Amino acid sequence: MILDEAERILTKYSLCDNCLGRQFGGLARGVTNRERGYALKLALTMEGHMGSRRGDEGGMRLLHELVSNGDFTPAFNVAGGEREKKACYLCEGILEKVQDYAKGVSRSLDGYNYSNFLIGVKISGEMAEREDRLRSEFSIEFGESLKMECSREIGKEVSRLTGKEVEFERPDIVVMLDLPEFKAKVKSMPLYIRGRYKKLVRGIPQSRWDCVHCGGRGCDICHGTGKIYPISVEEIITGPVLSVTKGNDSKFHGAGREDVDAIMIGNGRPFVIEVKEALNRSPDLAVLEGAINRAGDGRVEVLDLDYSDKKTVRSLKEKSKVAEKTYRALVEVDRPVSEEDLRELEKSFNGCLLNQYTPKRVMHRRADKLRYKKVHEMQATRLDDKKIELVVRCQGGLYVKELISGDEGRTKPSVSEVLGTGARCIELDVISVNEAV
Repeated sequence: MILDEAERILTKYSLCDNCLGRQFGGLARGVTNRERGYALKLALTMEGHMGSRRGDEGGMRLLHELVSNGDFTPAFNVAGGEREKKACYLCEGILEKVQDYAKGVSRSLDGYNYSNFLIGVKISGEMAEREDRLRSEFSIEFGESLKMECSREIGKEVSRLTGKEVEFERPDIVVMLDLPEFKAKVKSMPLYIRGRYKKLVRGIPQSRWDCVHCGGRGCDICHGTGKIYPISVEEIITGPVLSVTKGNDSKFHGAGREDVDAIMIGNGRPFVIEVKEALNRSPDLAVLEGAINRAGDGRVEVLDLDYSDKKTVRSLKEKSKVAEKTYRALVEVDRPVSEEDLRELEKSFNGCLLNQYTPKRVMHRRADKLRYKKVHEMQATRLDDKKIELVVRCQGGLYVKELISGDEGRTKPSVSEVLGTGARCIELDVISVNEAV
């Protein structure tokens, strides 16, 4: 049955060994399509030879078809006659150029530091249509696509030339090829580096803030910088990262963010840097950590750098909404407070569930919605008549300044409400972010 089907195909179309074998690519394992195609042609040649020796005209006709449409030397050796090489109806000879394509891909990868790669192939619409037409005409059931075979065979040869492995799930490099006209586009997949940062001074935002007057273009108000603040945690960290990895851009992912006027100390805040189009995908992370800390110049420090992935970024974002954080807040109140007031504060907020609407100060960039956030524990210490220190261990995403002030009733309960007087946070430190990445 298989031989009959292969004969019917070759009677109408000229096919190379690969393209004939590929129509039966789902059958038999551990062999290539070229080997399948050669085996089919050889079996047909033997049938044709046997028929011709018995005087069967069909046997000689089959041999001539194998020579004409199969370009098959064993059939020619039996049948003789004229031999004119025809282009393969499906691949037009591109599968004979696998080594040339692989050499071109290898040259395009020069300068990249990578451990593995993946080849993607786009074939011309005309080729795809011819293959669809043939498979429909002969009801091909076990075939695979020309695109898939090209990708696999070129990938195997590139692997041999470069010594790098093909990786399907998370490749470092993806090379997209347009065939039969050879065009190679190399895409270095994002490189992810994670760690924790400490912000040791106030007045530095986590990420760049474009000037609201010029939209980042530069104007007299921002002195041509395009920014509200001269530097950010993101810029301090990504500068050395881009320099070492030779990436062309980056994206900073933080596990939440502290206010500009807050410091981030303790165990540091988790972050992931996503580097785009990195040429160097394996920088020495100890050296990189030192370079970032020198650039931080006592303002920002990083620790625990390690390689990461996209999945970690998603986890980082999700966990930051609920993971436990601890703050130290210096609070100024409008009336003298007693030790009894402080004990009442602790009692009121230990294990307390808050109703907190989006603070007025961030409503220009955040949706106005109600959040339910938990305070696990509050410790209160009196510094003088009108100043207290609070250590607040709470759920991620809680706005601590509004926990203190009440934000005109948008956060309930609040320190101000429990004390029965105005209360303001005048200094805020993040001292712990208990979030694994």
